[in-house]
Amino acid sequence: MTTSVLPTTVPAPRADALPRLLAGLTSNGGTVGIEEHLARWGPAPVQGAGPQLIDTLAASGLNGHGGAWFPVATKWRSVRHGRLRHTVVVGNGAEGEPASTKDALLLTRVPHLVLDGLTLAAATLHAAQAVMYVPSPLVRGVEEAIETRRHRGLDPLDIKVVAAPDRFIAGQESAVVNVLNGRREALPSFVGIESVRDRGVNNRPTLVQNVETLAHVALIARFGAAWFRSLGTERWPGTMLMTVTGRWPHPLVIEAPLGMPLAHAVSLDPGERQHFQGALLGGYGGGWITMPQLFDLPLTEEAARQAGATLGAGVVALLPSDVCPLVETARVVRYMEQQGAGQCGPCVNGLAGLAEMTEALAFQPAVVRGGVPSLLELCDLIDGRGACRHPDGVTRFVRSALAVFADEVTAHQRGGPCRHVHAPASLPCPIRVAGR
Repeated sequence: MTTSVLPTTVPAPRADALPRLLAGLTSNGGTVGIEEHLARWGPAPVQGAGPQLIDTLAASGLNGHGGAWFPVATKWRSVRHGRLRHTVVVGNGAEGEPASTKDALLLTRVPHLVLDGLTLAAATLHAAQAVMYVPSPLVRGVEEAIETRRHRGLDPLDIKVVAAPDRFIAGQESAVVNVLNGRREALPSFVGIESVRDRGVNNRPTLVQNVETLAHVALIARFGAAWFRSLGTERWPGTMLMTVTGRWPHPLVIEAPLGMPLAHAVSLDPGERQHFQGALLGGYGGGWITMPQLFDLPLTEEAARQAGATLGAGVVALLPSDVCPLVETARVVRYMEQQGAGQCGPCVNGLAGLAEMTEALAFQPAVVRGGVPSLLELCDLIDGRGACRHPDGVTRFVRSALAVFADEVTAHQRGGPCRHVHAPASLPCPIRVAGR
């Protein structure tokens, strides 16, 4: 084992400094290698990991950034109370959400920050196994980063890399565990089944943590709770990464303090409001908001939920004024129907019916019997009845679209489908819908 001659400590960034997770990144797309990483941050304080790190995470107020926004310290404590000698920790970088690229950016540009967080989690929870779960195209790069760390002896526990299937639901916690347990497809377990924190990989207590969350852990372990809380709000401290689409020619990952006005975070001024019809927050399981809501919204999960959406996986998709929102809605619903687990009626039949109805509303509105009330009734039949939460996210997406784009719905019902000529710009889907 070789020892590093680089400094073991580095000055902490200023309390008000941004970026944090993205510090030092340049536009050339290069990866921050181990030399540069250690020069900037120093080695992760693995020897100090343990109950005190969980206490620090609790004091920091860090919530998970994978979509659920659950308190990280609470989650770690629930795993720690399990059978400690057999614990498994998993860095979840599956990122099945097509509109999100933040996790891929971390894994390709600053992988050592993520791997530091995973190693700290493993040390804190006395893990017997550590796994990075990432999309197939990223496996080689992550393995190379792990190899460079292995030569330096940075990770007391060896880290295994497993390829995540290319599916929307591949990053769902129980789906991750099912893949690691040898199932080919990433299928979630039924709602109500024992938590993976009690019985996960090989029936061991398992922590599945999003890679952005692990990167935050890596910095909090170095600089402390007060440093983390120096940005954000009392209730929602720290920063978050967002993938913003529709605002610039290409999607862009940005880092912003929680609590910041969302319009300010995405560099919108009131004069640009007319260029957009609305914004999708949280991804395809999230919800639409109006432009007035966007300009009033602080960047917190609480505010997003009050607006009928969620910050979710950090997606902010602005819908340009020259794109038909009903076509975009239909494309996404059909995609989500195709990406379902196929384990229950709401997923198999409910989402198929919802896809057909949203396509009809977009392309043949006259054939939609019952109009909007019939769509909402179908959403009611689907809600809360699925084997997992996938169908519920789709109904939230549809309900919010019908509300935010009510004028467009009325125009379609009265005059037939619109004649927007521009290709969809904000919501990437790998499939086509009927009529296109």
